[in-house]
Amino acid sequence: MFSTFGNRVRIKRTTETENKGLADKEGEVYGQSTPSIMDFEVIGTLTKDVAINVHFDDLNASFWFAEDLIEHIDNGQGAEITLDGIDKKWTKGENGDWIEEDTKKENKWWQFWK
Repeated sequence: MFSTFGNRVRIKRTTETENKGLADKEGEVYGQSTPSIMDFEVIGTLTKDVAINVHFDDLNASFWFAEDLIEHIDNGQGAEITLDGIDKKWTKGENGDWIEEDTKKENKWWQFWK
């Protein structure tokens, strides 16, 4: 799953996605889950026990979709992840791998004013 996190995708056009106003919308993969052990609405018909969460910036909302409704656009190159309290950031590279970077500012003892 972590390899698809941050990928840009497009939602395929079906009657259900059209009715929800999500057909042909582009968004970013925020995660995946197992619907059989979770309680959330999945758009589409599941063929496997996997749902993909896609976030849409313009709606400021995310929705769960069956895998067959997801069309891959790109691997999200340049997407960044940061976590509060962690002095690191991860940036998605051109091949889809996450590149870890230390963001902690090094404070030299003689530069105590920084």
